[in-house]
Amino acid sequence: MTEIRVPTLGESVTEATIGKWFKKAGEAVTVDEPLVELETDKVTIEVPAPAAGVLSEIAAKDGDTVAVGAVLGQITDGAGAAKTPAAAPPLAKPDAGQPPAPRSAVAPAPVKAPATASELPLAPSVRKLSAESGLDAATVPGTGKDGRVAKGDMLAAIERAAAQPTPVASTAAAVHARAPSPADDAAREERVRMTRLRQTIARRLKDAQNTAAMLTTFNEVDMGHVMALRTQYRDLFEKKHGLKLGFMGFFVRACVQALKEIPAVNAEIDGADIVYKNYYHIGIAVGTERGLVVPVVRDCDQKSLAEIEKTIADFGHRARDGALKIEEMQGGTFSITNGGIYGSLMSTPILNAPQSGILGMHKIQERPIVVAGKVEVRSMMYLALSYDHRLVDGREAVTFLVRVKDSLEEPVRLVLDL
Repeated sequence: MTEIRVPTLGESVTEATIGKWFKKAGEAVTVDEPLVELETDKVTIEVPAPAAGVLSEIAAKDGDTVAVGAVLGQITDGAGAAKTPAAAPPLAKPDAGQPPAPRSAVAPAPVKAPATASELPLAPSVRKLSAESGLDAATVPGTGKDGRVAKGDMLAAIERAAAQPTPVASTAAAVHARAPSPADDAAREERVRMTRLRQTIARRLKDAQNTAAMLTTFNEVDMGHVMALRTQYRDLFEKKHGLKLGFMGFFVRACVQALKEIPAVNAEIDGADIVYKNYYHIGIAVGTERGLVVPVVRDCDQKSLAEIEKTIADFGHRARDGALKIEEMQGGTFSITNGGIYGSLMSTPILNAPQSGILGMHKIQERPIVVAGKVEVRSMMYLALSYDHRLVDGREAVTFLVRVKDSLEEPVRLVLDL
């Protein structure tokens, strides 16, 4: 008999929701055949069969929340092995006879752990999360050294608390009770439970608004030179690298140069500390049917424009297929979102916490611009930089956006590192 367990889901991710089972109990399975789909806060993961045989038991049903390492089901060898679970109780009885005594003796230890951990000093990140969420760190079981509460423990506890809809549900029920929808309207309504990813998106965006002193500054950039450069080298670039030359690579390179000059935009607040990131992991927002995800292009300062474009293209394809890995969406230091692909002319992007800055790209539109005293029609784009004013001053934010604008209006700066 082989157990099917929840695999390791990534840093700070401790549980998932059963999306759907691809097999039913009693059906034959082969090694590495997808058995069940798990939904986490960021991605969807397929759990393969660890062995061939018959899926004899399904322990967690669709919609259930399961922790890392939890048993999802069991596979028995051969077609006749489906009856094996019936013989399992005799094996369980000895475990219930003798072993329970030692287990019960060991059980009190975890109960005492939170009290011991509460006496230990808390990390700045834990204190910050405790203050922001209102969750007492002393009530959270710690997995760190000597039972200390780690940042991942707090994040998992906050997510578990946020996943309990009882107060909200009761309030919503009371509201509906006072003001029910007319019968004709109610018949045309459709109530759909939010996916785990959508709930996480909603919570994180609201947390960013509640935590950061968010402010947005705007500018506009003449995209004429970048467009001309793309037109001139489009065919040659595609022939050599096997993909089309897009705009995002130019923006990533321009942002990296600006981040080097204004390091506060590439930093984050951790308690009473400011953590400056001397590396440039740029998150690229990608819209999917399931919701918005932000895969991270790492070490952008060490990648060529072609390497950046290839990575972004790969992320885009896999994001829409739900094939991104959790570690590919962690560790970003700055983010870029492009509302222009949907036709947005101007918007104020929301920070991707705990980052202190996010750049919003928009639609390229021909507009009359005064150049050297003459009115000319230019291909213009509005840029928006949302930033955490607790860390980034207005002067720094404006300077950052101007540096991005200068690099895009003179792309040779990206080549010469000016």
